[in-house]
Amino acid sequence: MTPTREGKGFTAEWWKQTGWLNLGTLLVAAGVYFFKFPNHFTTGGVSGISILVAHYLPSVTTATLNLILNIALLIVGLAFLGRGFGLRTAYSAVASSLLTLLFEKLIPLSAPMTSQPILELMFAVGLPAIGAAILFNVDASSGGTDIIAMLVKKYSHINIGLALAIADLVVALGSCFAFGMETGLFSLFGLFLKSYMVDAVMENLRTYKVFQIITENHEPICRYIMENLHHSATVTEGEGSFTHEKRHIIMTVVNRSQAIRLQMFVRATDPHSFITITTTSEIVGKGFRGMTE
Repeated sequence: MTPTREGKGFTAEWWKQTGWLNLGTLLVAAGVYFFKFPNHFTTGGVSGISILVAHYLPSVTTATLNLILNIALLIVGLAFLGRGFGLRTAYSAVASSLLTLLFEKLIPLSAPMTSQPILELMFAVGLPAIGAAILFNVDASSGGTDIIAMLVKKYSHINIGLALAIADLVVALGSCFAFGMETGLFSLFGLFLKSYMVDAVMENLRTYKVFQIITENHEPICRYIMENLHHSATVTEGEGSFTHEKRHIIMTVVNRSQAIRLQMFVRATDPHSFITITTTSEIVGKGFRGMTE
């Protein structure tokens, strides 16, 4: 869903998506500057390319190269991915690049913050991966080779995690020659770990709960779903195979926090109700991803 405005104000959905956009951008920038740059972990992306180029061109800082390359790839993204994606990605890419420049000025690092490369790698991979997954979830990207990954996804059936791995593999391999085999192996391991984490976090962010509620008292439950949870529901009539008593079957989809509230309300309203709950990450329809409202 694209953030929208209503009149002179902004909708709650706009503020929500803007918050996710800024959080994802901050996580990417922090992971890149504090953990990738000082350790020379080239786990793909424009940040990885910047680390490699800065090694051979020490007169230009890594953060500056990161900004220049991101702007160049943004032009490609705007041309092929459309205005909605491009504007959010442009904001995130420029903001994350400017944040790394700001960190470089305010908190200069000449060496890794700890003497534990495995610990540093976990943060170098984890923070940008979580940030990238958050950005993908609001149809944005931190820019760079993420744009290439989205292009691959748009014109093929490859998932985003695999597309990122393909786009970033050459960059990670380059660190073996620039910084030695140890750093190169760390970078390769971090690259594949990042791909897995992006898919895992995205799957978790898009998880919904599908309820099927068999009840004798369906009206207050449906009213609660519509008025308190702001979702709709489908109601059908059923009959018990043993008792032949008439029942109503309510089917609805809610997010994880709403699922707890709905389950408690149903139990309080009709203690004899029968509830089945399943988990899904793919919902296509009005009010969910996959259909423009």
